[in-house]
Amino acid sequence: MYRAHTVICGAGILGLTIARELLRTGCDDVIIFDKEAAPGKHASGRNSGVLHAGIYYDPGTLKARMCLEGNRRMQAYCEERGLPLFKSGKVIVARTEDELATLDELERRATANGGVVEMIDEKRLAEIEPNARTVDRALYSPLTSVVDPKRILSAMREELETSGKVRFFFDTRFLGTAGPNAVDTTQGRIGYALFINAAGAYSDQVAQAFGIAEDYRLLPFKGIYHVLAKPAADRIRGSIYPVPNIKNPFLGVHFTRSVHGDVYVGPTAIPAFGRENYGLFKGVDGELPAILFRDMRLFLNNPKFRTIALEEPRKYFFKHFFDDAARLVRELNPEDLLPSAKAGIRPQLVNVRTSQLVMDFVIEEARDSIHILNSISPAFTSSMYFAELVVKEHVTAV
Repeated sequence: MYRAHTVICGAGILGLTIARELLRTGCDDVIIFDKEAAPGKHASGRNSGVLHAGIYYDPGTLKARMCLEGNRRMQAYCEERGLPLFKSGKVIVARTEDELATLDELERRATANGGVVEMIDEKRLAEIEPNARTVDRALYSPLTSVVDPKRILSAMREELETSGKVRFFFDTRFLGTAGPNAVDTTQGRIGYALFINAAGAYSDQVAQAFGIAEDYRLLPFKGIYHVLAKPAADRIRGSIYPVPNIKNPFLGVHFTRSVHGDVYVGPTAIPAFGRENYGLFKGVDGELPAILFRDMRLFLNNPKFRTIALEEPRKYFFKHFFDDAARLVRELNPEDLLPSAKAGIRPQLVNVRTSQLVMDFVIEEARDSIHILNSISPAFTSSMYFAELVVKEHVTAV
């Protein structure tokens, strides 16, 4: 049987940053195992790379507490290691007058969270992002930046391996608990003093193997993208976002210039048929009936989810996707949007007892274990500061 003081399930950004924080605080014996062949093969390596700046989140929530400082730390990490970093800034534009009240609320939240934002008029918007279109005013976030998630994950893996204190077990799937202080995996049994569940899209299943989080299930939402052709791409300087429905945890289709110069349009938030359902049917497995049942239950009991379920699937059709994107800019033609292989799954936590989408990060503890649930946006942005919180407030308590 393999053993380590701390065993981390999941080699996404949270698994890696928590391991870094454990080493910083003196732990010198860590195993990280993951069912994939390398770190960050799912949400961590498939996100847009945007480092958010604390705008959207209710003051007092974990997301609000973690986001801005996480942004600063991740930018510093990239600068220290020479990793790609594009200090792009972001504008949030209103598509209708009805959205202006929400735009004002975003300014209030950002300020309460310690963020730096500026409410700008249409003239100032044209100076910052000439092709962006808004009604009356827009919100400008100068601290929003863009990184290359895969380069960051690779750098962290190298850092951890070089330390000599962290062992990676890849192609290793969690099978279940094996009595006190051990888990079974496809590579054999692993013993621990502390187990940390950072399994992302499967974190609910891992937690339930420990007898907790019974009211929670992760429901997958698919994000698909298009990429802008030139010269349309040249008309986007940074990021252009719509005013979101702040009652839902999705930000809407937007424009993002990557660190490599490509401009992506997306993502959608389409209810998916599997936790890895990146294609139309790819990734659909035996869990499909259970996912459909949860979707139907939410559709009947949750008006917010019902709106998503009725609106988002239409964006599989090009016309609806294009129409959504075109409302954010002054000039966009159908031929400007090219297909993209980029796709991601957002594993959204749902409380099945109340039929509510969970809006914040969730951390639960059970017999020498810590379970991180709902690690969705801005989890990548927040990860380095979030890892510090996990170690300070939970590791010593277990």
